[in-house]
Amino acid sequence: MYRRTAEILREIYIAQNDIPAYIALAEQTKLKPEDCLAIAKLLVPWQPNEALGWVERGRVLDRERQFRSMAAYGLDELHRELLSKLGRADEALGAAWGNFRKHPSKFTYDDLMKFVPTTERTAWHEKALNAASGADLHSLLELFTETNEMERLADLVRRYSDQALEKVSHFATELAAKRLEKNHPGPAKYYNAALSNFERARDCYQRAELATEWEQTVRWVCASHYRKIGFISGFQALAAGSKRSERPLFLERAKTRWGERHGRDAC
Repeated sequence: MYRRTAEILREIYIAQNDIPAYIALAEQTKLKPEDCLAIAKLLVPWQPNEALGWVERGRVLDRERQFRSMAAYGLDELHRELLSKLGRADEALGAAWGNFRKHPSKFTYDDLMKFVPTTERTAWHEKALNAASGADLHSLLELFTETNEMERLADLVRRYSDQALEKVSHFATELAAKRLEKNHPGPAKYYNAALSNFERARDCYQRAELATEWEQTVRWVCASHYRKIGFISGFQALAAGSKRSERPLFLERAKTRWGERHGRDAC
């Protein structure tokens, strides 16, 4: 009950911009990183130097914990913003660079580039992407897609197996496939040969009047390969009787693939 009352008072003091009351309550109930972040945000408009002190205090408290607090990201972000606001641009850039190297992603890249001088953006862009080489597949797909690095993206897709790509979130893989389709169709279209073979097989089944056997083949393919990007929607259209020339565009298949997988039993 006491904890709940203290949380309600915290919300009241924040709404009232009553910094002294919030600080007194926080210190009375054991100061947490979340408190330091809340106090710093209240101080930013009027006392950025003091706000930075509270941010640094919160970051120290967070490092003393076994696991990072919910406020950790906010403290780190505000720390960089305050350094920049107080004319310590090199320190802000250094902090953003350290964060990117530790966790390469499209989000930390965007944050890094906020602090890069305009005249140095090209050099820092290359430096960041080279440093990201050890990141996980999902992060690299998103990073290269968002930064429009099609050559790097195509090379990345070529290096990984179909099984590895299937394990990545469809949000990352489908957007990457869309970007690759125009100028780098190789990585995005390696199922085309298989679909052509299945079309010929379908026609053979039909001429031999083996409709039941074809349906069994369709069910097996759908059950075995439902996660394959760029393949299953085209195969479902083929199984329904379309010709390869009538096959839906890749972008259209990408938009509907997950709806078909979860909402329809097209096979």
